[in-house]
Amino acid sequence: MTSETADSAEAVGAVAPAADPGFLQRHGGTIEYILIPCAALAGALVVFGIFVMLFGKNPLDLYFYMYYGAFGTWFSWQNTLTRAAPLILTALCTALPAQLGMVIIGGEGALLIGALSATSAALLLQGLPPLAVQIAMVVAGVVGGGLWIMLAGALRQYRGVNETISSLLLVYIALAILNHLVEGMMRDPASLNKPSTREIGAANMIGSIPGTDVHWGFVFGLIAAVAAYILIYHTVFGFAARVAGGNIRAAKIVGLGVSRLILTICFLAGGAAGLAGMVEVAAVQGRTNANLAAGYGFTGILVAFLARQNPLAIIPVAILLGGISASGGLLQRRLGLPDASVLVLQGIIFVFVLASDALYGRIGFLKGKS
Repeated sequence: MTSETADSAEAVGAVAPAADPGFLQRHGGTIEYILIPCAALAGALVVFGIFVMLFGKNPLDLYFYMYYGAFGTWFSWQNTLTRAAPLILTALCTALPAQLGMVIIGGEGALLIGALSATSAALLLQGLPPLAVQIAMVVAGVVGGGLWIMLAGALRQYRGVNETISSLLLVYIALAILNHLVEGMMRDPASLNKPSTREIGAANMIGSIPGTDVHWGFVFGLIAAVAAYILIYHTVFGFAARVAGGNIRAAKIVGLGVSRLILTICFLAGGAAGLAGMVEVAAVQGRTNANLAAGYGFTGILVAFLARQNPLAIIPVAILLGGISASGGLLQRRLGLPDASVLVLQGIIFVFVLASDALYGRIGFLKGKS
């Protein structure tokens, strides 16, 4: 009878490993990275529900239409994934430098420069086969965006300029360059009401995934996120970057090329955002104009912070934020809320995510304490 009781106790322990303090000690950090952002997101949704309730709207209707507009139908899913594509790429622009302890928030500028570079390549190579033009657009977008963010990294490394401030200011410089070129030497004379460049040509557009209305940019984003994860967590280069991010003085003492790490990571980060600009031109707009400044780079910052700078976690978070953005039109039609109300929600989420940083490492039961 005693042995049967012991066996039963062992069975209960096997079924509920979370009750084991050792389990919490081993996996508490992982649970925190999932639990705290989810709690921050839930708290933001509650606050946003209270906000719309002040305008006489039912919060339950709000949540239903947000879900339905984002994931309720196949059309909603396609719209969500289309919006998630640039968010994945611009989020990598913040997540990759974060491995080195850098806070880069200039993804919007790299996106615009990448779009301009890709458009320029397409217009200069009009006579070539479409595949060659598309490849040239990808290379030009990546190089243009990469050099733009690498400039912020170089300013930080060689001149001591704070990379957060410089990358943000570079956004406005990029926007000024875009407006100057689009309204000047690159302007299509036929674009009367809204200045734009000439079209890159239907043959040079990258098209959609067969059987869907989701363009190939979403696949580019998935590949870039997976590649970034492998680079950071499964290569010597990524290990060196994380060591330098943890203690840059120690990295210099052991002989790591910190300058090379910073410039390379910033180039890759900007290249991801530049690729997002190329995708917006080659899959959505067909030309460069002011519509490209849609705020994808700034929303990408929120995606990166909510994903805790993990390249793989960026994928589901970008889909979630893309869904919230996609639901804005339905909220406007059904509840009479402004389409920009989703921007208010994104701002609330960002505040909650920043505030929740104070909770990491302070939740007692996740440390295995009884």
